[in-house]
Amino acid sequence: MSTLFEADAPRPLADRIRPATLAEVVGQDHILGPDGPLQRMVSSGKLASIILWGPPGTGKTTIARLIARDTSFAFTPLSAVFSGVADVRKAVEEAKRRRDMGQGTLLFVDEIHRFNRAQQDGFLPFVEDGTIVLVGATTENPSFELNAALLSRAQVMVLHRLDDAALEELLARAEAMEKRELPVDDDARLALRAMADGDGRYLLNLADSLFGLHDGEKLSPDKLANVVQSRQPLYDKGQEAHYNLISALHKSLRGSDTEAALYWFERMIAGGEDPRYIARRLVRFASEDIGMADPNALTQSIAAWEAFERLGSPEGELAIVQCIIYLGTAPKSNAAYKAEKAAKRLARETGSLMPPKHILNAPTKLMKDIGYGQGYKYDHDATDGFSGQDYFPDDMQRPSIYTPRDQGFEREISKRMKYWADLRNQRRKDDDS
Repeated sequence: MSTLFEADAPRPLADRIRPATLAEVVGQDHILGPDGPLQRMVSSGKLASIILWGPPGTGKTTIARLIARDTSFAFTPLSAVFSGVADVRKAVEEAKRRRDMGQGTLLFVDEIHRFNRAQQDGFLPFVEDGTIVLVGATTENPSFELNAALLSRAQVMVLHRLDDAALEELLARAEAMEKRELPVDDDARLALRAMADGDGRYLLNLADSLFGLHDGEKLSPDKLANVVQSRQPLYDKGQEAHYNLISALHKSLRGSDTEAALYWFERMIAGGEDPRYIARRLVRFASEDIGMADPNALTQSIAAWEAFERLGSPEGELAIVQCIIYLGTAPKSNAAYKAEKAAKRLARETGSLMPPKHILNAPTKLMKDIGYGQGYKYDHDATDGFSGQDYFPDDMQRPSIYTPRDQGFEREISKRMKYWADLRNQRRKDDDS
């Protein structure tokens, strides 16, 4: 209930210019435009439970409030950070009473991913019987953080980080509300939007602080940086951003885009990622995506890891940067990686076949009597140091497992393998004749 003096209480700029209609929400036209799924749902008046997934400051709470208002649903907000079972139970009981009187309830749960699995399951019967329409807001990937049962009963709608045009629209609204321009020049205005990093609420908080300046001077980018702090990049090394950025780094290296790989590396470092994790992934990359195209890649990646362990941060990070440059510019081949998978598959399919008897050691008389070691040719004593004998099981047709690519050092390996294959065929012809 509002108090007598509530209207006179100070309110943040972000709250004062909060959109009054869904049409005023910026940056989310893909769901709120005339053909957007959420707009169609609201227009029909038939609400289904939804999960709003997007970064901070993209309008999740505002959208939920406006949906309730436009559909005449009672809006009941909860925060998974501060609410417990008792709060949920109370909200559901109130929703039941409203339903008995013919009114629906939109239960908005902010940070819904913070509820555990059992708590999430608690919503299911009330969503199914229509007691509540659940609108959950989350900054984390619902696929990982929400129950499959809950996801099956709700539509996931993705909110985008605000682009430059949307951020500029917010600044224009802020200036209209304050009836004056922000004390920044054009370059500083651009820097201000960049500082927000797609977060509308953060941008408006920055603007609010700038409106509080009284010297009348228009700030340059350098002076702006002294007045406000840039937003810390969104990154949680235990959550989805961690996997998204390491994937971006790995795929940039695979595509030989060294500059992009360096960018994603620094993004991860700026977010607080442990450089040891990145170094470990680079070792894997050296084997998986370069392999024998440049055998030195593995040496370089291990050396970079060891250098970081010796030097620590930040000095040791340069060794990782050097490694990234080496790996990004190296010839690429996944032939060794594919050979590993092919050999694994073949081993599973033929896992009971014995090695041919001629390559088995015979330390006992019994083993000799049954043919162990019989007919083995010592390669060093053969012509060209190569016997040409078969080392696969007797009942197995010789497969092709490793196929070098025409990249880097693998060109030489391909020549060597062809040489041995031709010589092996010649030895067999000689033995048969």
